Amino acid sequence: MRTSSRFFSWLVFAALLTVPAVLSGCSARVSGGYHYYDADYNDYHTWNSGETVYYTRWEHDTHRGHRDFDKRSDNERREYWKWRHDHDHDHDHDHDHDHDNDRH
Repeated sequence: MRTSSRFFSWLVFAALLTVPAVLSGCSARVSGGYHYYDADYNDYHTWNSGETVYYTRWEHDTHRGHRDFDKRSDNERREYWKWRHDHDHDHDHDHDHDHDNDRH
């Protein structure tokens, strides 16, 4: 009986450690940043310096104070990823375009 009680205690402890990761979405450290799974869009995002630019813009555009993404509520994270998907087309595609050769 004592062995099964220890096993059960260990099992509960292990479950308590995994619940926050499951509820808040998955993230994993990868080279160049963190890798987040966006369940609403069924895709992954790498959080690096480029993503930080978008995140800072989102905070500004939505009048939020700065807070680490990991400390945001699940609803705010979903709002961010929705905003991010809606603004994905905002990449500056002209940064490598030679404007000196543009003669209209």
